Amino acid sequence: MLIFCYDNSFVNLFLPITHMAQRVHIGVIGAGDCSEELYGLAREFGRYIARNKWVLFCGGLGGIMQGAAEGCSREGGMAVGLLPGNKKESANPFITIPIPTGLSEGRNLLVVRASDVIVAISGGYGTLSEIGLALRIGKPVVGLKTWSGIDGIEYVETVEQAIGAVERYLAGLKRDP
Repeated sequence: MLIFCYDNSFVNLFLPITHMAQRVHIGVIGAGDCSEELYGLAREFGRYIARNKWVLFCGGLGGIMQGAAEGCSREGGMAVGLLPGNKKESANPFITIPIPTGLSEGRNLLVVRASDVIVAISGGYGTLSEIGLALRIGKPVVGLKTWSGIDGIEYVETVEQAIGAVERYLAGLKRDP
């Protein structure tokens, strides 16, 4: 499908969509406000996402979401922000593709559904809701310094362990041909 653009060029919309569907989508969820330590963990994990040519999906705002997006975008990766409001300008500066949903916390379901694996770093009740949604629909959840005592989360202590857990889950997922 070709679309004529304002600068007299054409854009083939099917190429990026097909390409995105074939890439691994990693959801990073966590607190909108966080310590420098937690921000650093999220940034480190975001770098790993980009280095593997995976796509980061998050809520697009601050804290853990911004840390992961910063790491991902600074490594040349793609960071998709599914925003709670109606304005793409509300995205943190490291989001590559801001998507305003107008759904408030309802966008949490979109983050979960769009992701192949969820990584929870820290977080409040919004993160807890995303964890619950992910577990309910059978998405793997890796937890790093997040809500404790929840059956179904693979708890880890370091970014390296989180990376290992994500890789194990991805190795077990069957991709559509």
